[in-house]
Amino acid sequence: MAITLGEARLYTNHILARLSDEHLEALCPSLEKVHSHLKELAHERNGVIPHVYFPSTSAFSNLIYLEDGSAIEVGTVGNEGFSGVELLVGASLATETCVCQIEGYSLKIKKDDFVNALSECEALRHLADCYLQGYLAQLSQLVACNRKHSLEARFARWMLVTHDRVRGQEFFLTHEFLAEMLGAQRPSVSVVAAAFQKAGVLQYSRGHVKILDRARLEADACECYACVRQQFKRVLGIAHG
Repeated sequence: MAITLGEARLYTNHILARLSDEHLEALCPSLEKVHSHLKELAHERNGVIPHVYFPSTSAFSNLIYLEDGSAIEVGTVGNEGFSGVELLVGASLATETCVCQIEGYSLKIKKDDFVNALSECEALRHLADCYLQGYLAQLSQLVACNRKHSLEARFARWMLVTHDRVRGQEFFLTHEFLAEMLGAQRPSVSVVAAAFQKAGVLQYSRGHVKILDRARLEADACECYACVRQQFKRVLGIAHG
């Protein structure tokens, strides 16, 4: 069901928020409010991309699945951007599998409507291209991060990025899913989570995470959090990564 301009302005997606009322109102008939659940599939690698999601309180992981069935997170999408960035370069099939990592709301648009809007609205195309720059910076930084940095530092980085994207201090995330996102064994992630909880940095109970000490989390995170955050600030003027 299409939304009104006023409804669209209630959503905290930074791409849509930077459109003028005129341009956003033209997009509204194609936008639909949706609620995504943990591990809900947006699109699969080598499959068609039926919709593009502009997250508000939700967040998505872009995954690569290996032959043994394991999944590695190669990128994330939150309220700083949108899913399906490969559409910007004319891709007909998805390069990654995209699943919901944090349950919440998004505005979604059919792929064809999104592609048409890019060609008709110069402002949207410019913002989308700027986001692509930030997303590519995130991808390259994650390669270095996963190769060089400790699980503890990467855990802190992941928590900070997620905290940036949700409203409030709490979100739901299981050890199992977080282990997949970090490319680590679940027992190792549980040990790290327990250490952060013992230190008073966060509370973690049955998948419910509450950030207690943001400053300590930033101190424990690797440089990659600040680096990607700065890249998004440079290209879009927002402090998200």
